[in-house]
Amino acid sequence: MQHTGSMRQLIGIWGLLLLLTAATVGISRIHLGAANIWAALGIATAKATLVTLFFMHLKKEGRVIKISLLVTLATLATFIGLTFFDVLYR
Repeated sequence: MQHTGSMRQLIGIWGLLLLLTAATVGISRIHLGAANIWAALGIATAKATLVTLFFMHLKKEGRVIKISLLVTLATLATFIGLTFFDVLYR
């Protein structure tokens, strides 16, 4: 399999991932209450999206692979959400 992105693009994405990691560490040191969790989850989602799109080459895959990933992630989010509701209402 040939690389689809240029070395410059991959290094740029890597640098962006490093900045997002620094943002994760920075947000953990700021007291925002419940917003800390949402900020950390947002940053983690952005990092996971960059990794899957560029380093795992999902950007170049077909529609079936993309849809199956979205269905899988939606199922996972549903299970995590139901777990949170279960813990919340105990």
